[in-house]
Amino acid sequence: MAELTTVARPYAKAAYAAAQSQNALAEWSAMLGFGAAVAADQNMKNVLDHPSLTSEKKAETFINVCDGKLSEEGKNFISVLADNKRLTLLPEIAALFELFKAQQERSVDVEVESAFELSAEQQEQLAQALTKKLDRKVNISSTTNSELLGGVIMRAEDLVIDGSVRGKLAKLAEAINS
Repeated sequence: MAELTTVARPYAKAAYAAAQSQNALAEWSAMLGFGAAVAADQNMKNVLDHPSLTSEKKAETFINVCDGKLSEEGKNFISVLADNKRLTLLPEIAALFELFKAQQERSVDVEVESAFELSAEQQEQLAQALTKKLDRKVNISSTTNSELLGGVIMRAEDLVIDGSVRGKLAKLAEAINS
C-alpha cells in the first residue's frame, strides 16, 4: 500500500497543481473521483490489464467510459497515466488529491461510530469540540455500530479517539494487569 502511495503521489501533486492553477479544485475532485470509480471496476481492470491493448487504446476506452465527465485537461491527464501504465492508480491518486485539497482548505473528514444514532445537536457539539482540538473545519459522517456498548469512536486521518465503553474497559483491564 505504501508503495502505491509513493508511485501515485507525483501524479496527485501534478493534478492538484493543475486544479489550483485553473481554480477548479471541485471539478478536478469530481473528475478524479469518477475516474477512480471507473478504474476500480472489475471490467475496466480487465481492459487495463489486457496485454494486447496499446496505452492509447486503453486511454481512449477509459475516456469513452467517462463520457462527458472529463474536461480536456482531465482527458490529457488520463492519457498521461495510460502512457505511463498508471491508470490503475487512479483510486490512490484521487485519495491523495482529496488529502491535499483538505489540507489547503484546512478541513478534515471525521468518521464517528456510535452505539446509537447521534442527533444533529450531538453531531454539532462533536464538530465544535473537534474543530477546537484539530484547529480545522470538521466534516462529520456518522454510523452506528450495535457491537459498541456505548460511547463513540472517532477517526480523522491517522487520529483515532476511542471514547467507547469497550475501549475504556480495555484500558482499565490493561491498567489492572500491569
